[in-house]
Amino acid sequence: MTHVPGKARGRRFAVLAAVLAVLATACTGGGDLAKDLQGGYKTLPKESGKPKDGGTATVALTPGLSPNYIYPYPPASANGTVIARGLLWRSLYRPSGEGDQIADAALSLAEAPRYSTDRKTVSIKLKHYSWSNGRPVTADDVVFSLALLKAALKESPANWSFYTPGQFPDGITAKATAPDELTLRSTTAYNPSYLMSMLTLLYVMPAKEWNIARTSGPHLDYTQPENAKAIYTYLTKQSESQATFADNPLWQVVNGPYRLKSFDPTTGSFSLVPNTSYSGPGGSRLDRVDFKSFTSAPAVLNQFKAGNLTVGTLDSSFIMQIGALKKKGYHVYGAPAPARFDPLVLNFEDTTHHFDKVIAQPYVRQALQHLIDQQGYIRSRGVYNGAASANHTTAGSDSPYPPAFGDKAPYPYAPAAAKNLLTSHGWKVEPGGATTCRRPGTGAGKCGAGIPRGQTIGFSLASANTPAYVGARDTAFASEAKKLGLKVTLVSKSLNYLYTNYGNSFAPANKNKWAAQDYGPLYLAAGYPSSNTVFNTGGSFNLGGYRDAEADKLIDASTFGADSKALSAEVTHLGKDLPVLYFPTPHTLVVWKDSLSGPPSSFSSLLSFLYTPELWYFHN
Repeated sequence: MTHVPGKARGRRFAVLAAVLAVLATACTGGGDLAKDLQGGYKTLPKESGKPKDGGTATVALTPGLSPNYIYPYPPASANGTVIARGLLWRSLYRPSGEGDQIADAALSLAEAPRYSTDRKTVSIKLKHYSWSNGRPVTADDVVFSLALLKAALKESPANWSFYTPGQFPDGITAKATAPDELTLRSTTAYNPSYLMSMLTLLYVMPAKEWNIARTSGPHLDYTQPENAKAIYTYLTKQSESQATFADNPLWQVVNGPYRLKSFDPTTGSFSLVPNTSYSGPGGSRLDRVDFKSFTSAPAVLNQFKAGNLTVGTLDSSFIMQIGALKKKGYHVYGAPAPARFDPLVLNFEDTTHHFDKVIAQPYVRQALQHLIDQQGYIRSRGVYNGAASANHTTAGSDSPYPPAFGDKAPYPYAPAAAKNLLTSHGWKVEPGGATTCRRPGTGAGKCGAGIPRGQTIGFSLASANTPAYVGARDTAFASEAKKLGLKVTLVSKSLNYLYTNYGNSFAPANKNKWAAQDYGPLYLAAGYPSSNTVFNTGGSFNLGGYRDAEADKLIDASTFGADSKALSAEVTHLGKDLPVLYFPTPHTLVVWKDSLSGPPSSFSSLLSFLYTPELWYFHN
């Protein structure tokens, strides 16, 4: 794996010592921490004050994740790093930040879809929105956007993170039956909730302005596949030129509440100003919104303390700073984000030292999950500081689609159970040493297919260098594994590096360069947290190449069926089969100046990193 500089190793070892000391006393020294502190951030402040026009809001971006792409449909390797997603170009349906809703009806470009009896025909009526040049947003713009998405996927399935071959947008045709009416026809009946979750990802782009294949070139018929491909190639090429993001006329034609004023390709910071032609909700009272990039969470905290930030989020490691932030004139609100779970992603295709054979064994994954002390991590002042919730599923906390096992962990923290699983399957466990396979083979009591005699269990864990709790929990997990003779080697990486290099679905050449990774949270669709694309065979965001016939069957049922309980069955199976290991879900802290206000939902949605500054205003 990549060399870790000496200073970084020193920091990691220091963290290890601190975490071990904290975990050892968590039950006695920190048991009431959450109870003592949660009262300080659990209540969402109400909208207040008399709005006044003007002012600049300065927003802190997620540390370590600087935007580097502007075209609304990035390839999987760039996902999560798109500039001002949803603020320059709206998706057909605006995602909701509420756990029981998929789309925000008030902020969407269209009315609720109407379905035929067989669920294969969907009628959609657009609301009255305009492009920044004054032209109405039409059904043709939606047809154009779908055509370019299909062109991208025809070129490579990795060109959209949410794609599974054979599923949306495959088999979907779109027709503008009127300037403001759209009909979608599908060869397959989709679950309406799942289809809505896909339509929240369908960003609407300007057909009349972007249907070109070269600068100042002729306008092309995008319904012709070869033209759609040429247009897509041109637009994505333009998106590679970060220095021209703010100057390129292409990117100034927007339908969202803002347009781009400036972009710093060195740091990833950018500024937005109101799109005066935007006709959606909100007064856009702010003169400007500045988004600032940061390399670390402590740097964000320091800027809050200095009073230089208006809005941002902090991880649970800063819960002890709530009092200080409030004294500085900030509101603080925190909770687990809807449809969020924090996975330790496993690479089922890493053949290094037979890791693929070892991790394919369900009992090995179960043993590893038994080593994660969720309650201990939550109580620990060195990991979550009391600001987290236990979680054992892909649906996250308080999902409307709960697993059959409820809140009871299928594989609770139990090192003795982990040891028993290994010894009962032919391994000799040597605490602090090297646990080895002594009974190879596939019969009862043996190690499993492809695992040779003398095989040890050891793997690298690429750990995101921010936020702080990621490194702390990974260090604690590695220490617990060592007690059973399992060697977990931690390697610190930036979020951008992990997103770009460690995913078998979009970086297959690197599949033997990582065995596990912890990049922090994974967000599924709020309101309908399907794992389609994430854990089904061939899913475009199936980073570790997990394959399971029962999971595929259940995901198909939640995707294509009409049974409202199908998603709960999927969630239950994935909680038991362990395509990933599950960590507790941290409570994200949303921080904003008390001189800024707006609808409470516009701040709680920041838990899901959904920004709606057009609804904010300063007040006296």
